[in-house]
Amino acid sequence: MKVFVVLALAIAAASAGVVPQGAPMHPRDLPNVPSIEGRITNGKTAYEGQFPYQVGLSFSSSGGSWWCGGSIIGNEYVLTAAHCTSGASSVTIYYGALVRTNAKLIQTISSSNFKQHTSYNSNTLANDISLIKTPSVAFTAYINKVLLPPIASSYSTYAGQKATASGWGKTSDSASGVTNTLQYQTFEVISVALCQSTYGSLVASAKVICIATPNKSSTCQGDSGGPLVLDSTGRLIGVTSFVSSSGCQSGLPSGFTRVTSYLDWIKTNSGISY
Repeated sequence: MKVFVVLALAIAAASAGVVPQGAPMHPRDLPNVPSIEGRITNGKTAYEGQFPYQVGLSFSSSGGSWWCGGSIIGNEYVLTAAHCTSGASSVTIYYGALVRTNAKLIQTISSSNFKQHTSYNSNTLANDISLIKTPSVAFTAYINKVLLPPIASSYSTYAGQKATASGWGKTSDSASGVTNTLQYQTFEVISVALCQSTYGSLVASAKVICIATPNKSSTCQGDSGGPLVLDSTGRLIGVTSFVSSSGCQSGLPSGFTRVTSYLDWIKTNSGISY
């Protein structure tokens, strides 16, 4: 299946007139991944309470388990990626954790409480977004929501602006062990056109945000579904979606689901808007 995804993306990109430098893949699908592994490559170590909206998500299925990130957007909702919820029967949510499983609160939720975008496409990676409905969570200094951008008639592309990603993804492409402490890094958002020069327009659509990944710093395995927050406003603008199949340290852009493209979908399915 992993090989099929890469080939399908390569064919799709070629048909769009672009030959990918490194076919895009969900971080979850990169090869040789233990079920829970690592942190953002070359990231910084977070301190307790720095990212109260960040949750860890341990998904389970009959075929195995995998680790993703997510963002608290309300007392009863976590936002994550569709490729994280896809195929899962349940998820254990870790709230307020700095050390990955040493959480202030832990909940286990069945897949009946997942709202995965019905148009998620695992070949083009389109509409890579899901909601998880949870029992109501009381907010504290360590557990709190991140604000979404307000619904408007038009939105910034965010190109050239700084945004911060966080998560427990891999430290490097070669990492085989686990790291327990939450990591983060600040990145520059690049234009959709620049991202398309790597991945083509079918993958790098207007509903995607891409970041530059210099100095071998990027999102990676274990970061899927996690937040990208605009530094200037503190609002959630992206959900970690894909990296290059060439690796997290390849220097090629990393992609996120653009939250402003799904504000109406989020409002319809959760009632949340700002």
